[in-house]
Amino acid sequence: MFDLKAAGYIDPILVSGTDGVGTKLMVAAATGIHDTVGIDLVAMCANDLIVQGAEPLLFLDYFATGKLEVNAGRDIVAGIAEGCLRAGCALIGGETAEMPGMYAPGDYDLAGFCVGAVERDQILTGEDVQEGDVVLGLASDGVHSNGFSLVRKVVETSGLGFNDPAPFDEGHTIGESLLTPTRLYVKSCLAAIRSGGVHALAHITGGGLTENIPRVLPNDLGVDLDASSWEVLPMFKWLAQTGGIVPEEMVRTFNSGLGMVVVVDAAVADTLTQVFTDHGDTVYRIGNVTKRAEDTAQVHIENLAQPWQS
Repeated sequence: MFDLKAAGYIDPILVSGTDGVGTKLMVAAATGIHDTVGIDLVAMCANDLIVQGAEPLLFLDYFATGKLEVNAGRDIVAGIAEGCLRAGCALIGGETAEMPGMYAPGDYDLAGFCVGAVERDQILTGEDVQEGDVVLGLASDGVHSNGFSLVRKVVETSGLGFNDPAPFDEGHTIGESLLTPTRLYVKSCLAAIRSGGVHALAHITGGGLTENIPRVLPNDLGVDLDASSWEVLPMFKWLAQTGGIVPEEMVRTFNSGLGMVVVVDAAVADTLTQVFTDHGDTVYRIGNVTKRAEDTAQVHIENLAQPWQS
């Protein structure tokens, strides 16, 4: 049970979401590193709630396996608890299911369910986005939890294994680097929303920049982005070069260094940049909102090839 009144809400709208970690779990199983995917699970759900302006309040998890391996299970649940701390929500329950024959030894699956709330008059719908708004990008911590089927194929193509040293991350194995958990943007985004001037938020997951940003834009508006304005992480460059993946596909499949995109009133762009910075985010000013002709894409990215050539 959860008491919304005790949480301080007056006229709340409930917002809910569910998600998983995808085939990133196969990397965890291959490396024996299980303490980060729980953070991913919470982040994938909680980051989706914040884009509606909602504060995550409670979380439930579903953990399914053929036979429970206690040490792995302990690490997974500890990660979920850590994710909830980072999101500022309560882990109020969950289900652990043993299903012999359903999963191969060592395999498991995770699903998460998050519920949040937002005052009725504070919901982010994207309708406030206007021409001239500034587009900010918040740095990601890595691949996060999307595109891992392609990631695994590229690693296979490279001839390396997940336990080999990472060519793109000195001091870590490929598996350790790829298992860097999804960054949680909840607390910084809540602070920015409460500061005023946030018009829209886009969580950059499956579909990358080109498919997630249009979800929060009015049909007559688009964004002009400059790919030279943010840092493309070394692991993405390695994936692109090793897998022969063109830049257009990279920004459609991966976050490419930006885990959250924020559309803000130009008058408060500098103030909000400082709010995000004060909460530990690396912030890039990546573009502007523009008028869009009916037959043009809503996301136009200049200098797209440049970051991948270095």
